[in-house]
Amino acid sequence: MDNENKDVIEEELSLKLFVVLTRALESIKKRVEEDIKCLGLNPTEFAVLELIYSKGEQPIQKIGEKVLLASSSITYVVDKLEKKNLLRRKPCPKDRRITYAAITTAGTELMDEVFPKHKQAIREICAGLDSHEKEIMIEQLKKLGYHAQGL
Repeated sequence: MDNENKDVIEEELSLKLFVVLTRALESIKKRVEEDIKCLGLNPTEFAVLELIYSKGEQPIQKIGEKVLLASSSITYVVDKLEKKNLLRRKPCPKDRRITYAAITTAGTELMDEVFPKHKQAIREICAGLDSHEKEIMIEQLKKLGYHAQGL
């Protein structure tokens, strides 16, 4: 097979991979969003709450990069979670420019109740692959993601 044919095959495979990845991600996200909506939260609110539940209080300015959200949206999301009494703002004692988002007792109680159910829902969504296939998929997607980042 000459190089021109190899290039055509590579392009077709790359396009097919992109379409399959996109469709798979859309299907997975749809199922996860359905699970989260049952909790009275939107996916972004849940992501922020889950981050703080799992990792502890976070500087509000850093939350966006950790949950892949534009910094302009973070204040809005934190405001909504604060109104629901799930998070509270906490000033940094050492640097007045920094404000932390901390989970409230109500937020912890909610997450203690719903997070195990959420993990089970994710497990069911990903049950189409066995453990070995999941490990391979994780490695391959990381490799692809790092390559794309480096371009």
